[in-house]
Amino acid sequence: MQALASGERIIKLFLVCMAFSVINLASSCSQITGGGSNEPGSGRVDARDEPGGAAEPVWYVGAEQADSTHEGGLRLAVGVKSYQAFRANRAHPELADNFGWTYNHAPMLAYWHGKFYLEYLSSPIHENHSPMQTLLITSADGETWDSPKVVFPQYKLPDGKIALAHQRMGFYVAPDGRLLVLGFYGLEPHPNDGTGVGRVVREAHEDGSFGPIYFIRYNSHNGWNEKNTSFPFYAQSSDQRFKDACRSLLENKLVTMQWWEEDRSQDGFYYPIGQALKALSFFHRRDGTVVGLWKSSWTSLSKDEGRTWSKPVKSPTIITAEGKVWGQRTKDGRYALVYNPRADNRHRWPLAIVTGNDGVTFDDLLVVNGEVPPRRYNGLDKAFGPQYVRGIVEGNGSPPGNVMWVTYSMNKDDIWVSRIPLPVRSRIERPVHDTFDTGATADLDWNLYCPKWASVKIADFPSAANRSLRIEDSDPCDYSRAVRVFPESKQLTVKFKILARQANAGRLEIELLDIHGYRPPVRVYLDDQGQIFALDGNRNDEVLIARYKPEVWYAFELKIDTEKDLWGLWLDGKRVLENAEMLDPVKSLERISFRTGPYRSEPSLRTPKSPGTDLPNSDDPARQAVYFIDEVEITGR
Repeated sequence: MQALASGERIIKLFLVCMAFSVINLASSCSQITGGGSNEPGSGRVDARDEPGGAAEPVWYVGAEQADSTHEGGLRLAVGVKSYQAFRANRAHPELADNFGWTYNHAPMLAYWHGKFYLEYLSSPIHENHSPMQTLLITSADGETWDSPKVVFPQYKLPDGKIALAHQRMGFYVAPDGRLLVLGFYGLEPHPNDGTGVGRVVREAHEDGSFGPIYFIRYNSHNGWNEKNTSFPFYAQSSDQRFKDACRSLLENKLVTMQWWEEDRSQDGFYYPIGQALKALSFFHRRDGTVVGLWKSSWTSLSKDEGRTWSKPVKSPTIITAEGKVWGQRTKDGRYALVYNPRADNRHRWPLAIVTGNDGVTFDDLLVVNGEVPPRRYNGLDKAFGPQYVRGIVEGNGSPPGNVMWVTYSMNKDDIWVSRIPLPVRSRIERPVHDTFDTGATADLDWNLYCPKWASVKIADFPSAANRSLRIEDSDPCDYSRAVRVFPESKQLTVKFKILARQANAGRLEIELLDIHGYRPPVRVYLDDQGQIFALDGNRNDEVLIARYKPEVWYAFELKIDTEKDLWGLWLDGKRVLENAEMLDPVKSLERISFRTGPYRSEPSLRTPKSPGTDLPNSDDPARQAVYFIDEVEITGR
């Protein structure tokens, strides 16, 4: 383990040095480039162009780069709550979408009339293989989501085949407040190469119903029109306000630029960007300039709301592959980019965030979601990890609270959302003493990972006046996790209480980790046989500490000295482990983790994207295990 940690650190240092080399090379090239026009679309860059100009619209100036581990060896963005909004289930469709389809991907997000609206693509097994359809789910709080509804059904082509469903844009809130939902019908094998049928639209109503489906734009260069398609053109609607909303959308060149990749018409509707750029995300800087972000680190600027664009360039400091990147101005007046900081297109982890004050320079690469559960269902092109991230497009609503929300798919099996507190931060300055007696779960400085069958939340236990953190798990192939960041410390005392509802099921692992979150140097766990174990590096073995009983509170106290690589454990005031050696030497510790399952390092970068196999026994809940955590107190130097 010690050799592994050293190797990770060497790799990390090498990546940091390479990042600085790339930045310096880009700067040098900028200084020797010949002069020229900076007009949008000219393709020529002035030698004096500073960061934020057409030569380099966005810069990552931080030293941190992600390594191969699931969390990338990065610090956490403190307080992020991640919730599984949809869990696929082939054997029991009634617990999922009533279809049993297991490819679910490319979610879009909006907030309208007090609800989150989330649209995503779905097919039985594979990406870009028909049949396909578009589903929609809603939630009042972002944590609990209703059952999916088909918003754009399977579309039969004149030759009898079923079109592919696709979308690079999901929602539009019209000037009069109406919510439009949009999708696209394309052809196999690539729905987004300009060969498809066209874009469809319908209105979402506050009562959960939808209006009729219309085409809002045909791929007319492929011969599609009102005569050979199954849905009418929007102009035929008898609802004048609906038609006005559609016209408003069509006139918005910034928003409709998201359509170009699927349409690719040369009829003048789109500004000729000149390249096959994919999955536009955009935000406005304070000076009114629009920053465009595409897959594969492509960026561009528009000073006239998307009517024209500067020549796209690759940002050498934003490391990402074919996964999407999301950018936005946040409620605290700052800016954020969310993406997978990895050049590998098969293994998309972690989901990370960088932030900045001006929309130009970004720093502090932090983890939003670093979990990579097993991929339960095989399928073509099903990359691993939390991917294809999207937030709420400007104008499409603002959820309450000083937070930002993003959505993404996990392994292209399931759909997730994350709630990110603002301002984004990586450190805690004060000692921790959490009693959970006041406040809401969402406001905790804890990072929560909550599958549908494995949740974490504050509970009125043992009473409404004396609450605790409830962590439960009935997922046969995933776990729930609660992580508390505390001030970085070399010597520390950690106290907490645990009550297990059962002693014959489940597993609760408690770990202390450093700033990188590598394989934990300190670990204690409760197993499914009523036993408490600790890991002692000196003995190179698990040490049986005690037996536990259900419905009984146990008080744990750990004293740790990272400079001596030693730690000790007290249970209910009695010393039960002395001078245990840490599993891995670390400089300091910064977070405590409670997890309802064993540590996992698979999939790794060596795990092939496809073909694969289905994970057996993943569609039925396991026996539920429930634990309560209270009086978490951490002090250190």
